[in-house]
Parts: sequence; structure tokens; C-alpha cells
Amino acid sequence: MLAYAKSDIGKIREINEDSFVCLPPLFVVADGMGGHVAGEIASKMATDTLRQFFAASAVIDDPKHLLEQAIHEANAQIFQFAQQNSEYAGMGTTITAAYIQDAKVYWSHVGDSRLYMLRDGRLTQVTEDHSLVGELVRSGSITAEQALTHPHRNILTRALGTSEQIKVDSGITEWKAADRILICSDGLTNMLNDQDIRGTIMTGDGETGLARLIELANAAGGLDNITAIMVINGAA
Repeated sequence: MLAYAKSDIGKIREINEDSFVCLPPLFVVADGMGGHVAGEIASKMATDTLRQFFAASAVIDDPKHLLEQAIHEANAQIFQFAQQNSEYAGMGTTITAAYIQDAKVYWSHVGDSRLYMLRDGRLTQVTEDHSLVGELVRSGSITAEQALTHPHRNILTRALGTSEQIKVDSGITEWKAADRILICSDGLTNMLNDQDIRGTIMTGDGETGLARLIELANAAGGLDNITAIMVINGAA
């Protein structure tokens, strides 16, 4: 297993509110939101919680359950912090996490960061966007291409820390030889379509692929922070 991670502030933002964990076999991307560096704090609280949960577990026999448990704990901590500190009211973060074990990718997800699987040249979005435009795409009201420029593309329908309880999407995906997974914030996917992403990460090493993705996203405007992790099953 080869793993690579890269984060970039983009062309517009003054700070990077994304956080990530790339500690094989645990991979996490969180994209924070809220003013006065609240998003930066929320995303870091989320990634720290997941890292600590897995570091404290000597035996991990149910990664999916542990991911869900950690995300619920992160949600509680962020929500409580915002309640106790009025200047951080409304803070929150996305979270997309994967744990690879026993030829399986265990994943959990809240928000509009994404987990993709690239297998045999085909790129599949594994997670579902918890966003207004995501719902519009799924209902057939707009196309995926129209979603890239929709004026309300940044409105989330689900995020960590914004309510006391949170619904977490989770699943298990096979992990086959030569598979590649990409976990990324919407700073990438709002700038590039799936065809662009697929063409960039299909071949070659992950480090070069991630650098090229960020270069392309910035060239397209770099309107948000850009964070991505690529994991490759086998040599590249």
C-alpha cells in the first residue's frame, strides 16, 4: 500500500481550513467551515479525534464501527465547543474517512468531501454529497456539470458540529490489486469534473498525481482550500 497526501490553500482563501490524516491504514479529510478560524479548529478537532481513537485501539476488529464511533464523538466535541464559545457559533466540518484492512476499505462520511475508487480505469464516487446541489443532482433537477457552477453549491445539508446528533454514512468496499482511492475536499471537486480527476490519477505515482490535481484546481480558479489523499494498492 502506497499513500500520498497534499493540501493547498488555493488562490482566494487567507487560511487553510482543511485538515487531514494520512497514517496508513487510516486516511481522513475534513473541510472546516465558519468564520474567525472556526473552520480550521473544527476540522482539526475532527481529524485529531479519529487519529486518537484508532491510536488507542490495540485491536481493531470492526473498523466500520470504530469510524462511526469516532465521528459521533468528534461531532459531540465540536458542537459542545461551539456552544461554550459564542464566537465559534455555527462552526462545523465535513469528514470523509477510510480504514483499509483485510482487502477491504471501510469508510464513513458526513458532508461533501468525497471518496472515489479508481478500478480498471473506471472512477466511481463511493460517497454521497450531503449538499443542496448533491440532492439536486440525485433528483435529476441539475446535471453534475451544472452543479460545478451552481450558485448554492457550498450549502451543506449535513456537517459535523452543527447539531447535537448526526447521521453518518458508512460502507465497506473491496480493495483489489491496483485499486486507487482518492479522498478529497470540495476545493478539488468544485474546480474539476470527474473526467479530469480520472485522467490525472489513472497512471503514475500518487505524489505526481496529487500535485497535478492541485495545479489544475488552482488553474481553474482555486476558489477554496484543496486537500487530497491518494492510496494505491500495489506498486506504482
